[in-house]
Amino acid sequence: MMKIISCYLPQTEGNVEVCGFDVVENPMAVKSNVGYLPEHNPLYPDMYVREYLEFIAGVHKISNKKERVNQMIERVGLTLERKKKIGALSKGYRQRVGLAQAMIHDPEVLILDEPTTGLDPNQIVEIRNLIKTVGKDKTVMLSTHIMQEVEAICDRVIIINHGKIVANDESKNLRSGATAQVIRVEFDNAVAANLLQGINGISEVKKVSDNMWLLGSSSEIDIRPKIFEFAVAQSLSVLTIQKEEQRLEDVFKELTK
Repeated sequence: MMKIISCYLPQTEGNVEVCGFDVVENPMAVKSNVGYLPEHNPLYPDMYVREYLEFIAGVHKISNKKERVNQMIERVGLTLERKKKIGALSKGYRQRVGLAQAMIHDPEVLILDEPTTGLDPNQIVEIRNLIKTVGKDKTVMLSTHIMQEVEAICDRVIIINHGKIVANDESKNLRSGATAQVIRVEFDNAVAANLLQGINGISEVKKVSDNMWLLGSSSEIDIRPKIFEFAVAQSLSVLTIQKEEQRLEDVFKELTK
């Protein structure tokens, strides 16, 4: 899909438009409005950072080439690395170079395919923050299988299962609209799993410790009153009980299993 939008491949059916331009009829207009960072960042390792970005700016026929390169180096945080060869950079900085080349012609739409794959935790945070900053001014389309990344970056989420769209909504709406619920409960004494499984409405039981459990239910009805009734019947005291916030990962599993 990303290759179709960026005019690398023609679609076999349907119509695709970017900023009002058809990808088949007006591919050059589409490309001028799209910045693309593929999963495997296609850089020239023997070129210097500034040299490479000036080369890309020339491809896009940018008139104020040096000024624009300076802007992009500062924006993506490459100031200290600008005189290095790309091959000498860490993967995190190579991703920054990739983002710079994708944005250098000031496109309206930025397409990023798995932009944080292979990065360490610090680099992931830095790239996520950079993408969120870019997203204030541009439309950013991000592909990832890491749900924590979606929650950290994205405003709108589309989940595709076997080529079909099964969800298309804001992240917060997807989480709040899921029917599954998970309750974390702590009793004052140990309790057996088979007893918890007998509570009406409980579909999943996960042990945290001898007296703390995660209890799952596919029902929309709050199961906490049933848990209290169970505790009273078993002469147990409930020390803590709370509904766990639904994670996007849980929503994904529910929609694609």
